[in-house]
Amino acid sequence: MSKNKPMNKVAAAAALALSLALLPGLSACEGQVPQARRTEPQSTATTAPAPNLTPAQEARIRKSIGAVLDQANEAKDPAGLGQRVSGPQLEIRTSELTIAQATGQLDPKTTIPATIAQTVIPGDPGWPRSVFSITTTTQDQQSKRLLVLEQESAHENYKLWGVARLFQGAQLPKFPVATIGARMGEGDDQGLKATPVEAVRRYADLLQNPQGSKFAKEFAQDDFRTSLGTLTQVVQQGIEANKGSQSQTFTPAQGQLRVMHSSDGGDLVVARIDSVWTRQAGEGRESSPASDAEKALFGQGKPTSTMKVTYVNVIALYIPSADSHEPIRAVGAEREPIKVEAV
Repeated sequence: MSKNKPMNKVAAAAALALSLALLPGLSACEGQVPQARRTEPQSTATTAPAPNLTPAQEARIRKSIGAVLDQANEAKDPAGLGQRVSGPQLEIRTSELTIAQATGQLDPKTTIPATIAQTVIPGDPGWPRSVFSITTTTQDQQSKRLLVLEQESAHENYKLWGVARLFQGAQLPKFPVATIGARMGEGDDQGLKATPVEAVRRYADLLQNPQGSKFAKEFAQDDFRTSLGTLTQVVQQGIEANKGSQSQTFTPAQGQLRVMHSSDGGDLVVARIDSVWTRQAGEGRESSPASDAEKALFGQGKPTSTMKVTYVNVIALYIPSADSHEPIRAVGAEREPIKVEAV
């Protein structure tokens, strides 16, 4: 980070930890006949809705998305991603490809298997509508991916909105089989340990205040928080040696969450949390990028005493029903730097 040995050790440690990647032709109208746009929370009635897609349609959609991703990956160029990628995944994949342009190769964590272990297809009328698909493990035995596919309107194709790498051994809730439509949820769903919006806000507070959050007892420990905590401690040791400082802020992105009701009365939520990691070198030293990814994003920028790195974090949370004895738990995550600047 700085030019003296203690800070170089910090940069090396941060680079190592960051490189581990924290754990972690259809027509324009794809699906059923268009209906009125959904504007109210869905009923909790027990009548099983018909799914909006068949498994074969979902597979063709993923294949079309995969073709666009493969083309972008081969060219190491994000220009065409908008055809089939949206939401937080568009920013994440754009950054990954930008980094690949500088490093010469894509990070293995960008791999999305073509086969799936399970798909959750809702039967809700109207738009926007989402599909949750869980892939198999990768060929090199990386963990499964939770994909969120979203169709914004009847006149648009489904796009890949979000990806979270599931934690090893993560237990997902049960959902209806693909021939029975599941039900999408809303940010203000009731009858849970917390509404989805509130659960994401509390989790962000726990990330920002790992030792002092008042919400700590509401969540099970998870791999993402453990890995992030270890990285922060490693960097802190070197920073203290040079009388520097670091801070991280975590902010839920408004409206950036997708929710699916589980069969046991809970909600599986995939949400975007933005974060900023500010590292300041002490005693007049310069703070430099701490990894190949940061170097690629920083480009030809001129280092100063302070480095600010902006991240997009995608978190998958399972929120049990209010009468459950289980805590809220994170089951997967993705974290990617999208901007590196000297301030």
